[in-house]
Amino acid sequence: MRSGDTIYYGSMRDKYVIKMDVKSKKKVGDLEVADKVLVQLMYTDPEIRSRKQIVKTSEKDGLYLALDIADAWLTRALAE
Repeated sequence: MRSGDTIYYGSMRDKYVIKMDVKSKKKVGDLEVADKVLVQLMYTDPEIRSRKQIVKTSEKDGLYLALDIADAWLTRALAE
């Protein structure tokens, strides 16, 4: 799911989801692409306070690297 510069990866029915925030963009030809992306592994439980929902966080260069770490984190977290 995407809303502006925020992308959620995963299902809200699962225990965890990934939130990616595009912090900066750069021009590549005529396209504007993500440059810096903040990746957060979060609990989906609404009973947990928002600050306590974040399990892991990292900043990556580009959307590809952000998706790569997001998939690894989410796969490992959901396997627990």
